Amino acid sequence: MTQDITGFGFSVTIIASNTFPNGLVFTQASDDADGVDFPTVTIGDATMGINGDLLTWSKAVPLPMTINAIPGSLDDDALQTLANANRVSQGRQGARDIITAVVAYPNGTFATLSGGKILTSQFGKSIAASGRQKTKPYSFTFQDFVEA
Repeated sequence: MTQDITGFGFSVTIIASNTFPNGLVFTQASDDADGVDFPTVTIGDATMGINGDLLTWSKAVPLPMTINAIPGSLDDDALQTLANANRVSQGRQGARDIITAVVAYPNGTFATLSGGKILTSQFGKSIAASGRQKTKPYSFTFQDFVEA
């Protein structure tokens, strides 16, 4: 049986409690990095007891997500605004946004991530050796994940 696994037409709606309470929709993914990336996380661990008994346990872990924007795009500008609003510095507290992200896939399914925070952003425009502006990655971490 054939499976159509295209990502063409995806979107990520990012709702930031203070900075973008109505949400911003990310669709302008770069061509030289993954549009949306969910790295593998370790949700359990195992060891062996002194007599060879298998010992296992589960552990709570944050759920990372990275999106990669076309440099200088409207989506990049909005994500840069979100990152800058949440950046702290001397005399500046930051927005302390609680972030929810809803990934809409072309096949009609959704993934909702909640209880999140933006963690990384590039400030400024990096230039690759090829002369091209580098893709702008924005990474987040979340407390929970539901797929439907």
